[in-house]
Amino acid sequence: MKSLIKIFLLLLTVFLVLTVSVIILTGGINADQIEGWLESASAISPVYIGLTVAGLLFADLFIAVPTLTICILSGYFLGFPLGAAFSLLGVGLAGTGGYLITRSYGRGLLHVIERNPEKVQEMEEIFRKDGVLVILLSRALPILPEISACLSGLTRMPALKFFTAWFCSSIPYVAIAAYAGSTSTLGSPLPAILTVVGLYLFFWIMWIIFIRRNQKLRRPLAVERADNG
Repeated sequence: MKSLIKIFLLLLTVFLVLTVSVIILTGGINADQIEGWLESASAISPVYIGLTVAGLLFADLFIAVPTLTICILSGYFLGFPLGAAFSLLGVGLAGTGGYLITRSYGRGLLHVIERNPEKVQEMEEIFRKDGVLVILLSRALPILPEISACLSGLTRMPALKFFTAWFCSSIPYVAIAAYAGSTSTLGSPLPAILTVVGLYLFFWIMWIIFIRRNQKLRRPLAVERADNG
């Protein structure tokens, strides 16, 4: 478990450093800027709006961007079906990129960080056991989805298992957000506000349930190990 936490913290540090670097160099990416970019794209073609949305969501693999806000704005500018489709394209590309890059090139880094093969195997087993739930609940926090995708690649989670979990998490998320955006206006933003609050509240409640369930499962194991010792 300690090895998995070590890798998680390393990935988190990398994402935070990249994000802070972008903020220092460019002043950051905020909702007003994104809305301005989408308004500029709307003067050309809806396709440009969709590509901008997908590109921003793919960039979330490298720097933290307001994913939920982008998905909501995609619905506002493109309507529900089209906005959800382009949002899903961007989110899907980010997850695919994180998984494939770390699966192909992250193995060497993993063995540098953790030289004990038994610890690496233990980490893989832990993530293969709980990794699907981590992916499903990863939308509770920024950066966490991309870290979960990278961990899936590092631990060699089967591709079918990863993509099933990733899209089972992503499809409802982007659909709800895009629909809320499509029913909101600047004068009546209530659907979008309720969606933001509702989605984060749901994922946080699920995380609390997940953590408590794991704690209950581990207590008997800890007692058993103490008795054997």
